[in-house]
Amino acid sequence: MDYPRGTITEQTFYSNELGEEMQLLIYLPANFSPLYKYSLLIAQDGRDYFQLGRIGRVADEYLSIKEMENLIIVGVPYKNVKDRRRKYHPAGDQNRQYIRFLAHELVPFLDSEYPTYQVGTTRALIGDSLGAAVSLMTALQYPHTFGKVLLQSPYVDEIVLEAATHYTEPLSLEIYHVIGKLETEVKTTDGKTSDFLTPNRELSKVLSKKPFSYFYEEFNGNHTWTYWQPDLRRALKMMFS
Repeated sequence: MDYPRGTITEQTFYSNELGEEMQLLIYLPANFSPLYKYSLLIAQDGRDYFQLGRIGRVADEYLSIKEMENLIIVGVPYKNVKDRRRKYHPAGDQNRQYIRFLAHELVPFLDSEYPTYQVGTTRALIGDSLGAAVSLMTALQYPHTFGKVLLQSPYVDEIVLEAATHYTEPLSLEIYHVIGKLETEVKTTDGKTSDFLTPNRELSKVLSKKPFSYFYEEFNGNHTWTYWQPDLRRALKMMFS
């Protein structure tokens, strides 16, 4: 069935934190109106979520059949593999600046440009792999700004586990977390092979003890968009219905 399509526009935004122009892909629903208020979903790996994840199409469908609240989706693309690692990896040399860019620059900019609710519970972050890692780290650091996180096969190391373990904010987050049962030998961008499943199970043990609204599932699949794309349907419905 063909649903009314939202628009996706590209714009650039200069980040003082990162000292560079950042590209933004902004999805507005088909019936967008400044008279309505909108929740906000910010996607790391922004171009991948629109092209491979087809997140705009899923939103078009759910919004037209009223299965989802009004939502603006903002994709933040990475420039190349090296750039992605520098910004998303917990040990990346731009990781802290990127997290501050999301919380201190991007959110105020979007709140000034669009009719958003301007409260943390209506703002979400999504990412896959390293993009999921930086999404989680950002929400743990800024729970007042981002109340929801959608994690698709996150990269999890000691830094991520420690941040989750030591999270003591009374503010509870809503977390959606999936990992594939076949993600035991994932080829990473640095040419190595990593077991993603075991550390994700560790993370799940930590998060399930927190006073969070927390969903965790292991799907039958590996570390690819073949599985993340169809999972987006449930993820969006669960977090924004």
